Formats: sequence, C-alpha cells, structure tokens
Amino acid sequence: MEFLAWVPGPWELAIIAVIALLLFGKRLPELGRGLGKSITEFKKGLRDGEEEASRPRDEAPKSGGDTTTKP
Repeated sequence: MEFLAWVPGPWELAIIAVIALLLFGKRLPELGRGLGKSITEFKKGLRDGEEEASRPRDEAPKSGGDTTTKP
C-alpha cells in the first residue's frame, strides 16, 4: 500500500528552495534566530519540568508563598 503519492526529487526540492529564497530571502536570518531561541526555550522548559518532577513533594516551592497574617 502506497501512502505517499508524490515524493519530491532533487530537482523539485531545488525549485522549492529557490522559490523560498525569493519569497523569504531577507527574513531567513531572522527566522533562523527565532527558531533557535524557541528551541532553547523549549529545552529550558523541559529541564525545569524534569527538575520539578524530581523534587520531593514535601519540599516547599521557591516562591514567596502565603504572607498573610491571621488575627
């Protein structure tokens, strides 16, 4: 059973790349920087999530917590 009806060959990929360069040429460096920043933030979030998951439940969170006083 064939799932992909059309797989682009090397010439089709080259034509698509040229069209992409013509359309997004000036913005490609900005897009690359944005993609790199988003990947870095995603990895940071994964690390933070793993650290939070490995922290014992009875340990107090690092935030200030409840500072209200009861009379």
